[in-house]
Amino acid sequence: MAGQDQRKMGVLVHGAGWVSTQHIKAFQKNPHTQVVAVSSRKLESARRRADEAGLEGIGLYDDLGRALRHEGVDIVCVCTPQHVHAENTIAAAEAGKHIVIEKPIANSLKEIQAMRSAVRKARVKTVVSFVLRWNPLFETVKALIEDNALGEIYATEADYQHDIGSWWSGFEDTRKKSTGVSAFLVGGCHAIDAVRWFAGRGRFEAAIPSEVFAYSGGYRKGRDEEFDYTLNRWKKAKGPLEYDGFEVALVKFTNGVIGKVSVNFDCIMPYTFPIEVFGSHGTVKDNRVWSHKYPGQKSWVTIPTVLPDSAEVTHHPFQGQMDHFVDCILADRESHCNLEDAAHTHEIAFAALKCYRTKKPVKLPLNAS
Repeated sequence: MAGQDQRKMGVLVHGAGWVSTQHIKAFQKNPHTQVVAVSSRKLESARRRADEAGLEGIGLYDDLGRALRHEGVDIVCVCTPQHVHAENTIAAAEAGKHIVIEKPIANSLKEIQAMRSAVRKARVKTVVSFVLRWNPLFETVKALIEDNALGEIYATEADYQHDIGSWWSGFEDTRKKSTGVSAFLVGGCHAIDAVRWFAGRGRFEAAIPSEVFAYSGGYRKGRDEEFDYTLNRWKKAKGPLEYDGFEVALVKFTNGVIGKVSVNFDCIMPYTFPIEVFGSHGTVKDNRVWSHKYPGQKSWVTIPTVLPDSAEVTHHPFQGQMDHFVDCILADRESHCNLEDAAHTHEIAFAALKCYRTKKPVKLPLNAS
């Protein structure tokens, strides 16, 4: 951007929901950026979010088109419901803005292809909020892999276990098949991305999937009651989950690693995100390590670090993600977690849906048509 080295890059946060609080906070703390505008479907929502963050004299909008024309906008955060991520991203790209895209990035392969085309044409930078890549445990495990502490990785596992329900303000959109699509897409994509991330042998590399086989099930689909783990009680649901709440998939990667991943919206328990990485010379189970690097090891070595053990957005490392993205823009390089890379994660979720229909293993890449 012209004059980028003389001034802070301006950020427009589009969407004023739960996650937008952390986008705003992270860009407020980065020395190279400032939030210059907030937009939402409702103007009062944008104003409330700005007031909460102590933002004064910024642009407030209830229309993305007008917000994109706000003076000084260089970066757009797409924090809206998932079924409008594609159109929001395309609009931001066509306006020449760099883009932070919340997950899931889109609800179909066609939408993803349209997004990729728009971003490529505009030559703007993107980062997708698979924010756990910046979690301290994730960073430590990737460093162990790079240091050969585990040897040759041959299998990875991750599970997204979260009693998604009406306690969450975004549940009304995501519970519907038309706007949420599937449990893997809504939340389980975090676990899919983790399996890809740990299967990648390079420090900033995620593995590329080549085949998927999956099953879905659970008990909750269509029920008019739900368990609220925040209150530890059953209650009447505001609306039923319209797709299976439990999905499990096996993923074959082009580098030979096998991944096992699941999502469980039906679990009666607090949020958990267990991970396992198996190598020829070591193993990781959450923050416990067994490695040939520790001669004479007789018990697990426990890493005293931050685990991905909370659903609270305040617990997630958005600061690391946004600082990384700003560095990418300033250095004119692509993020390891850009739109092109994230498409591989989402493709696994769509392949699982195809597998439920065909009852056969699904080869990747998929045809967007």
